[in-house]
Amino acid sequence: MKLCRFNDNQIGLVEGDQVLDVSAALEALPAYKYPLPRGDQLIANLDMLRPKILEAAKSANRFPLAGLTLHAPVANPGKVVAAPVNYQAHYDEAEVDPGIRFGKEIVKIQTIGLFLKATSSVRGPSYGVEINHPDRRNDHEIELVAIIGKPARRVSVENALDHVAAYCIGLDMTVRGVEERSMRKSIDTYTVMGPWLTTADEIGDPHNLQLTLTVNGEPRQSNNTANLLIKVRELISWASNWYTLQPGDLFMTGTPDGVGPVVPGDTIDARIDKLGSMQVKVRAA
Repeated sequence: MKLCRFNDNQIGLVEGDQVLDVSAALEALPAYKYPLPRGDQLIANLDMLRPKILEAAKSANRFPLAGLTLHAPVANPGKVVAAPVNYQAHYDEAEVDPGIRFGKEIVKIQTIGLFLKATSSVRGPSYGVEINHPDRRNDHEIELVAIIGKPARRVSVENALDHVAAYCIGLDMTVRGVEERSMRKSIDTYTVMGPWLTTADEIGDPHNLQLTLTVNGEPRQSNNTANLLIKVRELISWASNWYTLQPGDLFMTGTPDGVGPVVPGDTIDARIDKLGSMQVKVRAA
């Protein structure tokens, strides 16, 4: 099942080049009072909502996918967890490219660990990317994103993927500089998610998915999740031994080689097998 959030925060079931408005299914969500529960409640209740979504689809209004405003598929992520230099080829290019290293030592992921991005940086593909520091190099980084579906605390590697509800494409935009990653990557619009979420049952093993990214039609990034240094299940287990992962948390699994700068006026095309593609416009802030 592919679900998008579109136009006026409607929920859409994606079928080919059409979107079925199944927002009526959200009426089945429990009513909450303050303080609200942790996590995104659509994701937390996705299994319960699935039959209601399919039922709503029978009489849903249909819209052409082209021309819709696509928001980030998860409205209320509690955390954005990210894995740095998690492809050997990206580690190698960072070691020799001073524009990436910016005078710093590139530390392996096994040593430096994971980092967090501000949820305020999350946008959908239709919003695009705003370059906030045009005096610096601003790079694209395509990543497979795992969307956590149920709380994960100290889960085993073997059971880790049971906690994934869905996957989507992510752009981990970054400003090069001396500041910590979490600061340079948390600028508004620097976490693009989309174009929709694809439930985990349609993906199966997430470790054989091709990622490709072009800028204005020029090939930049091309690799396969088979080459992740630390696999998705290992990343989730590792993170859950430090903090609890909640429904709707977004787990960015790392970018391959080929990262490079973008400037206002560019168009990024990001594609991952089974997850679709998204076109993202770059503009000045």
